Amino acid sequence: MSDSETRRRWISFGELIALAALIVSAVGVWLNWKGNGDQPTRVVEQRQTIPLTLRGVVQRNGQEIVIAPVEASHGLQSLTVTIKGSPPIEVGSDGRLQASDVQSALKNREKESKDATHSVPVRIDAHYVEMGKDRRGGGNYTLRYRWEGGGLFSGRSLQLVGLSR
Repeated sequence: MSDSETRRRWISFGELIALAALIVSAVGVWLNWKGNGDQPTRVVEQRQTIPLTLRGVVQRNGQEIVIAPVEASHGLQSLTVTIKGSPPIEVGSDGRLQASDVQSALKNREKESKDATHSVPVRIDAHYVEMGKDRRGGGNYTLRYRWEGGGLFSGRSLQLVGLSR
């Protein structure tokens, strides 16, 4: 075999490799074009759900605490506040927990000192709407309070101080 024949053979082999690469690239482009369509990418379309976290804002000089979701996209439907050893307190969609309801749930604690801030663990279960879907959430929180009054002619009353995780 002469050098010119060997060279022609290598040129043909190189051309075959280039032709195969061109075919593979063309098939890849065609599959990408055919499979994509006019649909948006699914990752852009999805939003991650955000876990429910609640906060409490004391109002009316401690006579009520408004419990609301931290995230604005959560629409509160109802709340249930449970203090261990007491029946659950149903709170509406406005999230207003009355001090009188908490006081009746804490009947056995009326002997606590008046000067200190006390706390009690509570379980809050919530029904809310997020991204158009009904969801349930909640968690364990700490409700802080103090006793007021208790003079000679008046009874003691409970004043709410705050809510924390």
